[in-house]
Amino acid sequence: MTFPDRFVWGAAAAAYQIEGAVDADGKGPSVWDLYCRRPGVIWHGHTGDVACDHYRRYEEDVALMRAIGLRGYRMSVSWPRVLPEGTGPVNARGLDFYDRLVDCLLAAGVEPWITLFHWDYPQALFERGGWLNRDAARWFADYVAVVVDRLSDRVRRWMTLNEPQVFVGMGHRDGTHAPGLRLTPAELLRASHVALLAHGEGVRAIRATTRQPAAVGYAPVGQVVIPDDESEPSVALARRLTFAMREPTVWTNSWWMDPVFLGHYPEDGLAQFGRDAPPIRSGDLEAIRQPLDFFGINSYMGYLASARTRAGGADDGWPAGHPRTGFDWPVTPEILYWGPRFFHERYGLPVVVTENGVSGRDWVCLDGAVHDPARIDYVARHLRWLHRAIEEGIPVEGYFYWSIMDNFEWAEGYKERFGLVHVDFRTQERRLKDSARWYRQVIATGGRAALE
Repeated sequence: MTFPDRFVWGAAAAAYQIEGAVDADGKGPSVWDLYCRRPGVIWHGHTGDVACDHYRRYEEDVALMRAIGLRGYRMSVSWPRVLPEGTGPVNARGLDFYDRLVDCLLAAGVEPWITLFHWDYPQALFERGGWLNRDAARWFADYVAVVVDRLSDRVRRWMTLNEPQVFVGMGHRDGTHAPGLRLTPAELLRASHVALLAHGEGVRAIRATTRQPAAVGYAPVGQVVIPDDESEPSVALARRLTFAMREPTVWTNSWWMDPVFLGHYPEDGLAQFGRDAPPIRSGDLEAIRQPLDFFGINSYMGYLASARTRAGGADDGWPAGHPRTGFDWPVTPEILYWGPRFFHERYGLPVVVTENGVSGRDWVCLDGAVHDPARIDYVARHLRWLHRAIEEGIPVEGYFYWSIMDNFEWAEGYKERFGLVHVDFRTQERRLKDSARWYRQVIATGGRAALE
C-alpha cells in the first residue's frame, strides 16, 4: 500500500517563526515585533527577534530538507520585510532574500509552496486601521502583486491567508496574539469580512500577475467533528456539527469557508450575529469568491460528535484519559479522514493537508540523538486515516508536516517543539530528530513505511 505517485510530501514553517533578523536589511516592524515587547504576553518573555536565524542560515536549513527528502516546502513571505511600510517602496534586499531561498529550494529538488500572509502584519498598516480598514484588501493585493511578479517564474503554488480564524479571533477578540486587541463583536466581524476581501483580491492579484499558470489555495483552520461510530446518523451529525454555527463566534468553519467557496455567508451565522454582522457592499461576495485550485486544511485535533460538542468551546467531547499532546490537544488521527471527506463533499475541491503535527518537550539525549517516538506514532496514525480517504476516492494531493524545525510558537515562545529538526536556541545547532529520519523513509517508500 502506498500513496499516489504525484502525492506531495512536505513540511511547513512561517517567516516570523523562523527567520529572525527582526530589523535586518531594511525590514519594517510587524505587529508581532511590537506585541512581543509587551510584558507578560509571551511565555518567559520570548520574542521572534532571532528565532531560528533562518534568514542567515537558510542554506543549512534547505540542506536538511533535502536530507529528509522533502518534495515540497510550505513557507511564508514576511510582508514588512518586502514592504517595510506595508505599501509603497519595495525593500529590494528583503525581496532578494526570498529570491535566493526559492532558488536554493529548487536546486535541492524541493518545490516552494508560498503562503502570502502568515500573521506578521505590517505595523505601519495596523496604525492605519489594519483589518478594520477596507483599504486593507487593496494593500494586500498590491503586496501580493510585488511578490508574485518577482517569484512566479519559478513558483506556481500559492496560498493567500493562513488561518484567519486565529489572527482575527486570537489577535482581535481574545487579545492573546498580536496585535492584542479586544474588539466589539461588530468590529470583529468587520475585520473578518475585510480579511476575506483581502483573500479575494489577493487571488485576483496572483492570477493577474503570475508568469506561469498558478495553483492557488487558501489555508484556514479545518475544525473537524468526528462521529462516535460510522452509522449514517452519527456521520450525519458529525457533518452537520462540522459546519454549523452553534454560537456567535469566528471560530467556525462555514463563516470562513462558505463565502470563499460558495459565495455567501452561512444563514445560521448571519442569524446568530444579527445586527453585528458585517456590512456587505455590492460586489463584495463576488470578490471573495474567486476560483481556487485546492482546499488547504490546517488540522491538529478534532471534536467528538455529541450533544455536548461545541467546536471552539471548552468541551471537545473526549472522555477523561484520552491521549493528549504537549499542547493539551486530544490525539484524534481520524481528522485526516473525516476532514478531507467533509470538506471535499461540501466544497468540491482537491484537498491538501497544509498543516498537521504535534508538539512535544523534546531534548537531546545522552547519546546525542533526539528521540521522539510519540511524534512518529502521531504522524503514522494520521497518515493511515488520510490514506483511507484517498482509497475512497477523495482527491488529496499532499501532506505538509508542521513544522520542519522547532521554532517560535507564538504566545508559547520556545516552549512547544513541533519540529522534525531540533534547534538549540542558544547555539542555533540543528539536528535531525528520529521522526525526521522516519519521515525520510515514509517519503522514500511512497508512504508504505507509515502504513505497514
